[in-house]
Amino acid sequence: MNMGKYRKRKGAGLTAVPGILVGNAEDKSGRTGCTVILCPAGAVPGVSVSGGDPSTQNTDVIRPGTAENPVYGVLLTGGSVFGLPASGGVMHWLVEQGIDDVPIVPAAVIYDLSFAEGSPPPDAALAYAACQAANAGPVPEGNVGAGAGATAGKIYGRPMKSGLGTASLCIPGGPVVAALAVVNPVGDVWCGDRIVVGALNPDGTFVNQTRAMLAGIPAPKSSQTRNTTIALVATTARLTKAEANRVAELAEDGMARAISPDHTQWDGDTIFCLALGSYTSNLTSDELVTLLGTAAAVVLEEAIIRGALAAQESRAYTK
Repeated sequence: MNMGKYRKRKGAGLTAVPGILVGNAEDKSGRTGCTVILCPAGAVPGVSVSGGDPSTQNTDVIRPGTAENPVYGVLLTGGSVFGLPASGGVMHWLVEQGIDDVPIVPAAVIYDLSFAEGSPPPDAALAYAACQAANAGPVPEGNVGAGAGATAGKIYGRPMKSGLGTASLCIPGGPVVAALAVVNPVGDVWCGDRIVVGALNPDGTFVNQTRAMLAGIPAPKSSQTRNTTIALVATTARLTKAEANRVAELAEDGMARAISPDHTQWDGDTIFCLALGSYTSNLTSDELVTLLGTAAAVVLEEAIIRGALAAQESRAYTK
């Protein structure tokens, strides 16, 4: 797999899905922040939570079998559990715009407290600022928004800086599928058969944490074992809530291809799905979900690699 294409290719990313707006805001230190995904016309939501240590909000209400309420905004944020109250800023913005009087704002956080070095966690004001900055233009990547405090490779060796990435594709004659990821895993980020961002030995080479685990090498007591990669996939396809949840589950394959080890007991991996419904398919439900889930896994894998590599170009990891 060619790593260069992930560094050089530019595109709209998640905003390639018409109706999606993305906004980012960072605190004054630049070491933590918020990313807001808005869909003012509403979307059918879904979610998959595969990590062993998640920190989320409003995930139960978007699972199958619950009320059929549209979602108008999703918050991805730093600050660990302390960042969840920032969703109030998204709610306030949606009410101000007259979009919804009691908005449901699903949210997920990354653990970036060790990198933030005492900076206050994102709050409602920061999330509100991200809403004000939201637009349909190309999405910036790297150390922006919730990716400001992201790092990767934390069981063995020294972590590297990571960040936010995004990618999209249009299936010929079919729907648009796109992804955005905040890449903060305990594992290493892989591109094909090569680690591109992850835990480093003292000499600057990659540890290969998966191989170290399988070799029975004990993890250092200094390991940073609170992490999480959080993401959102969106599509122009029309889906039911059950179908959107299934697409989110299938997108997990892309995360597993790009990160190893993945979905550990120390990761809170969470993927949201938003279906905006402008594209109507003649496929059966099973055919459409399989197609979208396969595409979602591909763009999520690319978004993760892009986010990790973009962070290396924008700022080196420092403690």
